[in-house]
Amino acid sequence: MNNEKDETIYNVPLWEKVMLTIDEAAAYTGVGSRKIRQLTDNERCPFVLWNGSKRLIKREEFVEFIKKQYSI
Repeated sequence: MNNEKDETIYNVPLWEKVMLTIDEAAAYTGVGSRKIRQLTDNERCPFVLWNGSKRLIKREEFVEFIKKQYSI
């Protein structure tokens, strides 16, 4: 009997994910990861979800935010 964990790896395309890491959001949008971190430091940021100390980006809300901006 093998005691190793059975790890299933899911390869979900970025455009189908609900939540993105900062690096994924940067790759998806072209906005730099440092800029995304800066934007998500604001506690009123509408597109960040904190999971403990890990920040996740709500993909659709982030895209809508970007569409409305002239400059960031």
